[in-house]
Amino acid sequence: MIKIYRYGEVSNDEIFARDNIDSGVEASVSEIISNVIRDGDDALRYYTDRFDKVGLDSLEVSEAEIEEAYSSVDPEFISIIREAAENIKGFHQRQVRNSFVIAEKDGVITGQKVIPIEKVGLYVPGGTAAYPSTVLMDSIPAKIAGCKEIVMVTPPLKSGKVNPVILAAAKIAGVDRIFKVGGAQAIAALAYGTATVPKVDKIVGPGNAYVAEAKKQVFGKVSIDMIAGPSEILVVADSTANPKFVAADLLSQAEHDRMASAVLVTDSFDFAIAVREELEVQIPSLERADIARCSIDNNGKIIVAENNLFLAIEIANEIAPEHLELCVDNPFDYLDKIQHAGSVFMGKYCPESLGDYFAGPNHTLPTSGTARFSSPLSVDDFVRKTQFTYYTKDALRSVADKVAYFAEKEGLGAHAKSATIRFEDEQ
Repeated sequence: MIKIYRYGEVSNDEIFARDNIDSGVEASVSEIISNVIRDGDDALRYYTDRFDKVGLDSLEVSEAEIEEAYSSVDPEFISIIREAAENIKGFHQRQVRNSFVIAEKDGVITGQKVIPIEKVGLYVPGGTAAYPSTVLMDSIPAKIAGCKEIVMVTPPLKSGKVNPVILAAAKIAGVDRIFKVGGAQAIAALAYGTATVPKVDKIVGPGNAYVAEAKKQVFGKVSIDMIAGPSEILVVADSTANPKFVAADLLSQAEHDRMASAVLVTDSFDFAIAVREELEVQIPSLERADIARCSIDNNGKIIVAENNLFLAIEIANEIAPEHLELCVDNPFDYLDKIQHAGSVFMGKYCPESLGDYFAGPNHTLPTSGTARFSSPLSVDDFVRKTQFTYYTKDALRSVADKVAYFAEKEGLGAHAKSATIRFEDEQ
């Protein structure tokens, strides 16, 4: 049963505690990466056989497999995927940055070029659930950014094929190449390349503890989006909210995995009790009841900020959740008060699941409190910026002494000389 805390009656350490999970995977992941670097495709086949119980002749998904999968998916679902893709595209197109040039001084031109990252690797989890939504959320911004090649990796099913809905989403999103590889070995293949899997410049997408650790270990060889922790939801709700709605929203994240975190912050103790009772009604009816039960009992909590909704929002800001629901009347009255959250869902008819699948804003979000300094995945994650500077001879002459003076203050005489040497013959 979910725990209820009255704010101010227990220590803040208990209120704001997050479980620090020692997954014990660091050494295992390091070994996997080393073996992939050394043995390439043979290592990928070995680990796919060992972990996924699948022997593969070909690691890459063929065009025929993609077409077969696409035609096998319910046409209604295809239509929904396409509509969701359009919503995601429409939102992310507003994020596109433009290059700029500044030419406001005689003989001086400076500027910035916005350049797409050439090759991007997309990790799509398999295992206990299939995530076509991740395909859309992580590949569409890359397409909008102008990335030349998007390479997707995902664990195969026991049949040796990839889940058809994942392939259908990849076709709709415009993914270029797809490989039947999952886990830390897939991250290693993307980071270092094999005879079959191309090396990429950046890896994005969520995964389990092994995937997260692998991304951490290859960072620097390639760029990554973030180190994603377990999924989180925090609902701020007042006593006018419907406890059935709130309980369902908490469970929408609790069912992800046993380490997921579902938190309610409310200004009413009676409402807290009502939500706790409703959770006990709804959990047994879930297909993933065992997972949700473990998440709610071990990581769930209800925090009561008695009669003080603004304090509830302060508590939410301190936790800095991945998903934050403002399940209150007039939610826009409180939006400016939210400082730390990955994505905010406004009002009593805006469940977090809208954001997971359909609304348009990205669902790849900072977790574990990193929303204090990190942002959702966006088009910005798939571009890099290059600066340029141009000075004419006269323009340099006018500032050379200033540059030299600055350099000498830092004790760097060669820097100073490089600015003044061009004019020594004029003296």
